[in-house]
Amino acid sequence: MGIWFRTKLWKRVFLGLILGVIFGLVVSQLMDAVAAEALLAKIRVVGDVFIRLIRMIVVPLVFFTLVAGIYAMGDPKKLGTIGVKAFALYILTTFVANLIGLGMGTLFQPGKGVDLGGAEPKQLGDAQPLVERLIAIIPENPFAALVQGDMLAIIFFSILLGVSLLMAREEGRAAGRFFEACSEGILKMTYLVMELAPFGVFALIAYVAGTKGIETFTAILALTLAVYIGAALHMLIVYGGIIRFVLGLPVVNFFRGILDAMMVAYSTSSSSATLPLTIRATTENLGVQKSVAGSVLPLGSTINMDGTSLYLGIVALFTAQAFGYQLQPEHYPLIALTAALVSIGTAGVPSASLFLLSIVLDVFEVSPEHVALIVGFIFPFDRLLDMMRTVVNVTGDAAVATAVAKWEGELDEDVFRAKPGR
Repeated sequence: MGIWFRTKLWKRVFLGLILGVIFGLVVSQLMDAVAAEALLAKIRVVGDVFIRLIRMIVVPLVFFTLVAGIYAMGDPKKLGTIGVKAFALYILTTFVANLIGLGMGTLFQPGKGVDLGGAEPKQLGDAQPLVERLIAIIPENPFAALVQGDMLAIIFFSILLGVSLLMAREEGRAAGRFFEACSEGILKMTYLVMELAPFGVFALIAYVAGTKGIETFTAILALTLAVYIGAALHMLIVYGGIIRFVLGLPVVNFFRGILDAMMVAYSTSSSSATLPLTIRATTENLGVQKSVAGSVLPLGSTINMDGTSLYLGIVALFTAQAFGYQLQPEHYPLIALTAALVSIGTAGVPSASLFLLSIVLDVFEVSPEHVALIVGFIFPFDRLLDMMRTVVNVTGDAAVATAVAKWEGELDEDVFRAKPGR
């Protein structure tokens, strides 16, 4: 038992994947189709319980961690000129990231031809007009929004509450500590739920492999390519474009200056763990003053999740293609908006995007069964995808910090433009 818990979670999940595939294929070969599916359906109950636990903690996870994250900024002055510029740029790049994700999902069509036991193609009704959707983000009753799981309304209220607690200063300190404590508690609960992931993945993958065959898993290659190419394009076009065309600085120097941080981000899959190195790289290699790096980068590690937003857009289209949901043009901006907003609430836990996926899929009314199948299919490979998402997040943090420093006159361009070895 000690060895089990000392083994990293992603390795245990991958073991669950392998054993699930083997078990599902063996059962399909040793039993007739009807009996095999009946047995595998009983085993899949474990996976359904795992998915239900995930859905249980989504609302409190987003609410408490987002309020605590905003409050953790600690100084209301960070909501001033620097904070506003950084926040606006983070939100803009996150929205663009999702548009790129939707483009990659449309181009690669990773879910086309995938059979996960879905339904007949489903023609959806007209999506809610964008203006109405934006107005609906403001909850008439925030408690009703929490009960109903209206995530965009919850996110809006959470951000506003976090900002208000900061502005309340001393009077808001007790409430701020309460939300920080609740955030820690719900994160611990999340870790407990994630301990069941290897068993949930085993059950879900065994069902897919036993009823649909091993060829279904070839789709993960197309999905991985879409995520990696989309991430590379976002970093080169969006971040590179900001550095070169908005700030007038050499792009090569930017990427060379933060290369170490990018490599650590890829290996750890954690923006928070990479934060000290990101601060050092931006101050020592890019010339960003410590006053800017010390406020913009921690904010980015909390709210800047471009990689997550891009990933959610791709997986949303993967789901629609795999299960035959016929999306209307109006659904695409709603997916982009929803993914951009919910990515702000991504918590610092393994495969946190998994907890937000169901929120984005609600845009086109994906059934709980299909959500469970998608999560079970993707989750075992999510570590590989998460590594690239984290690189995007860290690179975006550095790009925004550089932009804000330039605009505030807090960038030493001689350091930025210096050649290696100088």
